Amino acid sequence: MHRSISRATGTAVAAATLAFLAAGTASAHVTVDAPGAQQGKYGVITLRVPTESDTASTTALTVTLPNLKSARTEPIPGWSAKIEKNDKAEITAITWTAEPGNAGVGPGQFQRFAVSLGPLPSQETVSFPAKQTYSDGKVVDWNQPAGKDGAEPEHPAPSLTLAKGKAGDDHGAAAATASSSADDTDNTARWLGGIGLALGLLGVALGLGNVIRARQS
Repeated sequence: MHRSISRATGTAVAAATLAFLAAGTASAHVTVDAPGAQQGKYGVITLRVPTESDTASTTALTVTLPNLKSARTEPIPGWSAKIEKNDKAEITAITWTAEPGNAGVGPGQFQRFAVSLGPLPSQETVSFPAKQTYSDGKVVDWNQPAGKDGAEPEHPAPSLTLAKGKAGDDHGAAAATASSSADDTDNTARWLGGIGLALGLLGVALGLGNVIRARQS
């Protein structure tokens, strides 16, 4: 009985240890998150960048984008962002760099880098390969795809699963809404102008009638 309990306890401890180590390893990866992101739509992605080194800080991050039309970075105190484009004016990459006086992301810390971009590709999964640079000169490339059996590589590329979106994009819908609102405002102004003109003519008519009656009397 005691042996069975000891074996069960040992197995549970071993499983918990493996789970903890696996979670710790996964949390140390550069990852990307974008709740509600849809194919063909604009959205905000957030890159989570932890520092794995025990002695150096993360001082730069470069993420490769799938040739997008638009990308706008969120200001981060102490960091500068540079957007790269190809000859078709498509955005291909963004590099964040720690500014002078900023030590970067220290050991045991992480930093979030957010960017609004789109339209996202019309595919189920999109990767954002990243390059992490440390203060000691070490560079880690997060660009490895998952294995054919689904196994996670040592340095997996941050990837995002996209939901299927409807035709069109948020910018187009916003433009249509703005146009509709402008048309409604214009129509309202025309109605008010017409009413004002009618009241003015009525006032003139009443005034002429009073003058005529006064002369006849």
